[in-house]
Amino acid sequence: MDAQRLKHSFDRVARQGDSVAMFFYSDLFVRNPHLRDMFPIGMSGQRDKLLRALGHIVAQVDDLPALVPFLRQLGRDHRRFGIVAEHYPHVGASLLATLRHFTGDDWTDDVESDWNAAYSLVAKVMLEAADEDALSRPAWWNGQVVAVERRRFDIAVLRVQPDRPLPYLPGQSVALEVPSRLRHWRYYSMANAPRPDHTVDFHVRLVDGGPVSPVLVRGTEAGDRVRMGAPVGTLTLDEESPRDVLLAAGSTGLAPLKAILEQISRRPVPPRVHLFFGARTRDGLYDLEHLTKLACEFRWLTVVPAVSDEPGGHDLSAVFRSGDVEYGNLSDVVAGHGPWDGHDAYVCGPSAMVGHTVEQLTRLGVARDRIRLETFTEAQR
Repeated sequence: MDAQRLKHSFDRVARQGDSVAMFFYSDLFVRNPHLRDMFPIGMSGQRDKLLRALGHIVAQVDDLPALVPFLRQLGRDHRRFGIVAEHYPHVGASLLATLRHFTGDDWTDDVESDWNAAYSLVAKVMLEAADEDALSRPAWWNGQVVAVERRRFDIAVLRVQPDRPLPYLPGQSVALEVPSRLRHWRYYSMANAPRPDHTVDFHVRLVDGGPVSPVLVRGTEAGDRVRMGAPVGTLTLDEESPRDVLLAAGSTGLAPLKAILEQISRRPVPPRVHLFFGARTRDGLYDLEHLTKLACEFRWLTVVPAVSDEPGGHDLSAVFRSGDVEYGNLSDVVAGHGPWDGHDAYVCGPSAMVGHTVEQLTRLGVARDRIRLETFTEAQR
């Protein structure tokens, strides 16, 4: 397999944009009509995922130590869609047909050989990972919603009872599927450390136009059913660290950090913890009442709520304090309470807020390897 020739081939194909994925799925379903029910009705998101995954694979085809973990995760994730070994040859045939079509006159026997070798490697690694995963856990967990709290018009807290224990680490996430949006899976973090009764809480914020969050926030009631995939994620507590802890959460990015906070509270001697909880408006601080109670209960915990769009909007050049809330962008509020160079930092929330907070913390001397974020691979987006 010639890696550079493969990359050159894909660059030409990728320039055709969304047409590539449309051709691939059309070919796949015409050849194999029985596979159509394995995919969501609306395919736009699925087409985006296909192109991202292909691009990621081709970009790392000559770096197997980096590529193999990605492929193994991809194989594990595909279990919840019902993908089994017999489906891989069908996918491979349609992929080759698509690449041949868009490559045109540049398609040669050597290029075809490269793509066959690449796909054989991809399928082998994914299938092996899926088979190993099946030995220790199910493809998904069935769950029943046992409680719903609508904290505001666009935020709900759901408590779900899995049909069997769901082993996870605080800070991790699972993909959720609801019956009315079959095969649309979206990732949400557990907002609690594991409990004896195995229930899990999810903080869900409505995303306009999203296929899953509107159902969870506005249409879900106690008794409804959901499905949950296997736990994933890197935003987990470093149990070996002796350092104090900084938690910075924007909106429902609070969920995994609240789970980590609960984990810390179970230590015989917890470290000092500063939790910064930010939103655009006071109304967006949907969990502040409970966090305030925790701060009163735990002397080692300090909670700092922050609002960015009141009273002066997000053009505020400084941080203001008024009563129990500070005003300013969360990253500036965090920086104003430093220094943090002796802390481990955990940051979760909107991507812009996370990026700015990481910049501030590194500027203030926090080593980048002591700042943990929630990261999803292209396999999970």
